Amino acid sequence: MNRSLYSRKATLSMKITEFEVPPMQDLLIIGRKAPVGPEAVRRMAEALSPDQFVIIKVEHPKIEAVLVRKTLFEMLDKDLLMSIVLEEAEGLINETMVLRSELKVAISVQREVELH
Repeated sequence: MNRSLYSRKATLSMKITEFEVPPMQDLLIIGRKAPVGPEAVRRMAEALSPDQFVIIKVEHPKIEAVLVRKTLFEMLDKDLLMSIVLEEAEGLINETMVLRSELKVAISVQREVELH
């Protein structure tokens, strides 16, 4: 009996979770009809981590604003980061949700120099 077994598998790893307390990760993505609004999230972030986060209001059908750790904008262009965040969150969020996300940035540098 010659039986051939065939299997295809994929492994996915994601770091996007629903909002919990304590909420401080790198990002909070706030739905338009979420039970907590951008101003309340800003005040909470300021109370827990003074001067470390900024609220960015966005024009999006499901997302009202994103709370972002300020240091991320020191490493990445604001518009680029926000477009990536909105694109990735769009399929996961509904208007009543608040998502939190861990975002790690790894910079890769390669230089070529003249040898004398």
